[in-house]
Amino acid sequence: MRDPDEDPDENAVGSVDGSAGGSAGDRTGDGAPPLRVAVIIGSTREGRVGGSVGRWFMERAAGRGGLELTVLDLVDYDFPARYPDRATGQVRRFTEQIGRADAFVVVTPEYNRSFPASLKQAIDFAYDEWQTKPVAFVSYGHGSSGLYAVEALRSVFTELHTVTLRNGVHLNLLDDAAPAEGGDRAVGRMLDQLDWWGLALREARAARPYVS
Repeated sequence: MRDPDEDPDENAVGSVDGSAGGSAGDRTGDGAPPLRVAVIIGSTREGRVGGSVGRWFMERAAGRGGLELTVLDLVDYDFPARYPDRATGQVRRFTEQIGRADAFVVVTPEYNRSFPASLKQAIDFAYDEWQTKPVAFVSYGHGSSGLYAVEALRSVFTELHTVTLRNGVHLNLLDDAAPAEGGDRAVGRMLDQLDWWGLALREARAARPYVS
């Protein structure tokens, strides 16, 4: 059985030129503080394709004005094997980045119709830090394009009082060709929605406290 996170070719997901910049949501020069977006790479498996998917997304998102992008790659965190009584330095490092962000893009594979345990562990380390912020998804898999993983994640993030976006980016690793123009359009639409929700919810948090 094929591993949906196996990466026989690090460039297999996409080396297509182009960006999501210049769309309706590009706010370059509008005077508003940039929207702080944390891009979370959820897989930590050896030989994963998640790193190349994350780079493919960042190449397109980086050309867009009004966003301050930070990559949180879970492979770079030394989390404890069991949930600790007290937060470790690595846990605090991660949750501080979640608290600082205004919005999130979660890059996830699909394993057996769900998302990886490494991602669930990281999500559970934070709680208040997620609340009243939008979450978008870039998913990948063999055949299903990671959609089962996204639907499972929606329930988790609903419990954390976030807003999950309707539009996302979904990559089928069985396709011979890179996502090219269609992928660029999907990134642009998703970032338009993320920008709108991120700004609206940031303004709402500043105007009145949220009660959970």
